[in-house]
Amino acid sequence: MDNIEKKCKSKGVKLTEQRKIIAKVMSKSRDHPDVDELYKRVSEIDSKISIATVYRTVKLFEESGILAKHDFKGGKARYEEISESHHDHLIDVNTGEIIEFVNEDIEKLQKTVADKLGYQLIDHKLELYGKKK
Repeated sequence: MDNIEKKCKSKGVKLTEQRKIIAKVMSKSRDHPDVDELYKRVSEIDSKISIATVYRTVKLFEESGILAKHDFKGGKARYEEISESHHDHLIDVNTGEIIEFVNEDIEKLQKTVADKLGYQLIDHKLELYGKKK
C-alpha cells in the first residue's frame, strides 16, 4: 500500500479503484505535478479515468490534508504529498523544475525576524525563484 493510500485510510477517505490509482501515481511522483500532468500519468494506467475525476480526487485529498497545493508564480497549481518534515522550494524560472531544500540558517532567521517583531512563528512557506548560472 502506498503512502497516500495509507493516509486516506487513516483519515477515513473512501478509496474507489480510480482513487487508488490516482493515489498510487501521486505517491510515486517525485516532482510536483499539476492536474493535467497527473491525468496524463493516470490515463496510462486506466484510460477510463476522466480529468474531472482527477480534479475531484485532488481536491478531496487536499481538503483531507493529504496533498498540499502550491500556486507557484506564473503557472498552474501543483501538488505534492504533505510530509511530516518541513521543506522550502526553489523554482527554476526557465525550466519549471522545483527543487526542495532545507536550510537551518533560513529557519533560524525566520524565527529571529518573527521574535524581533513580537511574534511567535507558527508556520511559513518560502519559495525562491531563480535561473541556473
